[in-house]
Amino acid sequence: MKIVVADDNRSLCQMLQDYLQSQDDLQVIGLAYNGVEAWDLIQTHEPDLVIIDLVMPSLDGLGVLERIGSRTTSPRPKVIMLTAFGQESLTHQAMMLGVDYFILKPFDLDVLGKRIRALTHESAMPVGTFTSAPTPVTSVGSTVNLGAEVTSMMHQIGIPAHVKGYQYIRDAILMVVEDVSLLGAVTKELYPAIAKKYDTAPSRVERGIRHAIELAWERGHTDTLKRIFGYSMNIERQKPTNSEFVALLADKLRVMNKVS
Repeated sequence: MKIVVADDNRSLCQMLQDYLQSQDDLQVIGLAYNGVEAWDLIQTHEPDLVIIDLVMPSLDGLGVLERIGSRTTSPRPKVIMLTAFGQESLTHQAMMLGVDYFILKPFDLDVLGKRIRALTHESAMPVGTFTSAPTPVTSVGSTVNLGAEVTSMMHQIGIPAHVKGYQYIRDAILMVVEDVSLLGAVTKELYPAIAKKYDTAPSRVERGIRHAIELAWERGHTDTLKRIFGYSMNIERQKPTNSEFVALLADKLRVMNKVS
């Protein structure tokens, strides 16, 4: 697979190049440090994959995506976009422009390798496939990335990314969006499935989620919580149960993305 890497962080570019070049099936054919350089490389070398930062000088990742989408004579490369928290509106725009995966910084290089290889077999993967690596990225097709939306929503709510419950909640929401029947078997199926993934106990998953929700209610902004949870509860007086929290956010995502 021929790859173009574009990021204004030269150290990161070099690290990615060193890692990707060490893989027998991957080849970095160019490095770019701004969007204009990235676009030139894409036009010249016709890569299979572009790994690009969302925010770059001269031309940002969105601009590059727009130019890729406007081409009609060349095959469209797969696009993995690197991004960070605090860019929800830009992330949404990127999803609408057809980004294939989001990778949230910082990330594990081996996880990146798995994502790249998943893209090579995408035609054999049904839409809605959730990968097993513990990372804040999940691809759900080229125009809708539920993983990025869950991440954005949790960031807005105020759940710290470093607490264990953050990842447990995120996985729980994605699993319920995929299979709503899990809400009827939270302790028997949902918690055990998450616990197995992270090699821990279901009771710890339950406590981790509870702790994360409590932190959100202590540190989060009331107006943001009201906007996300609507009038389903009295935000000032009531904290949702684990099941309520997951169910409300999963339902919101299902409606937003018209998941049947």
